[in-house]
Formats: sequence, structure tokens, C-alpha cells
Amino acid sequence: MGAEQKALELGLTFPDQEPGYLNLCARAGNLLFSSGHTSDMKGKLGADLSVEQGYDAARDCIVKVLQSVHREVGTLDGLRVIKVLGCVNSTQDFIEQHLVINGASDLLHEIFGKDGDGFHARSALGFASLPTGPAVEVEAVFEIQAG
Repeated sequence: MGAEQKALELGLTFPDQEPGYLNLCARAGNLLFSSGHTSDMKGKLGADLSVEQGYDAARDCIVKVLQSVHREVGTLDGLRVIKVLGCVNSTQDFIEQHLVINGASDLLHEIFGKDGDGFHARSALGFASLPTGPAVEVEAVFEIQAG
């Protein structure tokens, strides 16, 4: 089963969206670079949000990234996940950013395969604040594979 079918079976949708101020997914050769996509959930990890809530927020972000990637190339099939950057709005003493960003990585593993095209490099960083106050922001790089 391809990544597109797996995503649909997991309930992902790919709605049309009007272009915004910035490109949500830019293509350079066979690489796709997403903009940072923020969670609908607002708040700060380590203060008013739990790791589980952050995990859900990171998943929300990567769904939005996948929707932008899909809008750019028309499918999730034939893609390889290269790199994920997760930014977590967190208190100074919060140290579980990696567990939060697992929400994004785990969904990519489900869709693209943990041992295959979904096996990616990743950074999970804590920030004192994020623009507009979301709990999490995620961006990703994908490769369009020849074939």
C-alpha cells in the first residue's frame, strides 16, 4: 500500500487552500521544503500543556505539512522524508521536547514506514515562545524519488 492510501486510511484529507503570504511548500529540484506549520493548540509545554497534548499538537502540525506537500505535488506516493524540525513552545526547565515531536515522527512512520521512506533525521528544540502562541511548529524536507 502506498503512502497516499495509508494517509487516507488514517483519516487525512487534502483540502484545497488559497495561496498565502508565503509559500507553504517550495520545490527545489527533487526536494520539497515545507514552511513551518503551527498547531491549532495554543500554550506552553511544562506550564499549561502536558506531553500528551504536545504530542497531539505535533501530529496536527505534520498533518498540515503533508497537506501542503500534497498540494504541491498531488500525491504522497513516491516521497521520502529527509528531515523534520520540531519547535516546542516550552518553559525553561521543560526537557521532553523530543517526546512531543514524536507526534510528528510517529505519523510519518505510519504513513511512509519506519524502516523505509519515513526513516528521517530530526531536531526537536525548545523555544521561549513561537509566533502567535502555538504549542508546536513543525517543518519538514521531503525527497521526490525518481520512478
